[in-house]
Amino acid sequence: MADTTTPHDWFARRDRRGGRRGTRTLRLRASAALIAAVVLAVLLVPPLVPLDEQAVDLVAKLQPPSWEHLFGTDEVGRDLLLRCVHGLRISLLVGVVAALAATVIGTAVGALAGAFGGWADRLVMRVVDLFSSVPHLLLGIFVVAMFRPGVWPVILSVAATHWLSTARIVRAEVLSLRSRPYIDAAVSGGASRWRVAVRHLLPGVLPQAGLAAVLMVPHAIWHESALSFLGLGLPAHQASLGNMVNSARSSLLAGDWWPTLFPGLFIIVPTLAIAGLAGAWRERINPRRRSELML
Repeated sequence: MADTTTPHDWFARRDRRGGRRGTRTLRLRASAALIAAVVLAVLLVPPLVPLDEQAVDLVAKLQPPSWEHLFGTDEVGRDLLLRCVHGLRISLLVGVVAALAATVIGTAVGALAGAFGGWADRLVMRVVDLFSSVPHLLLGIFVVAMFRPGVWPVILSVAATHWLSTARIVRAEVLSLRSRPYIDAAVSGGASRWRVAVRHLLPGVLPQAGLAAVLMVPHAIWHESALSFLGLGLPAHQASLGNMVNSARSSLLAGDWWPTLFPGLFIIVPTLAIAGLAGAWRERINPRRRSELML
C-alpha cells in the first residue's frame, strides 16, 4: 500500500515532536535551576544569617514587602524572608531523611515479598493493605502524638506512613523480573532465594526505588507542613513553613496577605521543581510511557 504522507504532514509531525522535546527540556532546566537555588539558599543563608527564634520587634510588625524586608514582616516584626529560608531548610531535612528511610523500608519489604512469594507475599501485602486503609495524616498524627514536638518525631511519622507505595512498586517490579531468563538460570544453577534477591532482583528495582524516593520528598514536605499547621509538628516558636501559615491566619483575615503567601510559595515551588525532575527521570528509565506524576 502506497504511503500517502505528504511532506507537509511529515514536517508538521517533526515540529510537534520538536516542540514537545523543547518543552520537556525547558521544564527540566527550570526545575534544576529552582532546586539549585533552593539548595544554595538553605545551605548558605542559615550559617551566614542565624535566626533568633525569640526575636520580637513589635514596632516593625506586619510591614508589607519593601527593600528593607523583601517579604515583609510577620505579626511580631520578624523578617519573613529569613524565616521562610530557615523553615524551608527544616522542611527539606524532614523530606529527604524521611523519604530515604521510607524508601529503604518499602524496598526491603517489597523485594522480600516479591522474591519469596507464596504465604510470605500474601502476608506482607495484607499488612500493606491494612496500613493503607488508614489515612496517612491520621496515622501520622497518632505517631507524632506519642512524642514531644520536634523534627525527629515528624521524620518518624512520615517514614512510618509513606513506605507502602514503594513496597507495592518494588514488589510489582520484582514479580516482573522473576520471569526473566537470567533469573531462571541463577535458580537452576543452585542459587538460593536470598542470593537471587540480593544479587539479581534488588539491583533491577533500584531505579524505580530511587524515583519513588524523589517523588516522596514533596509528600514529606507537605506532611510536615500539615502537622505543623495543626500544631502537632515542630514547636510553635520554631521557624517552620506550616507554623508560619498557621500563625498568619488572623493576619490574612485582616487583609495582610504576605505572611500567608510567601510561606505557601516556599512549600509549592520546591514541590513543583522536584516533580519536574522526577518526570524527566521517569521518562528516562521508561521512555515509552508518558510522565504522569502521582503527587
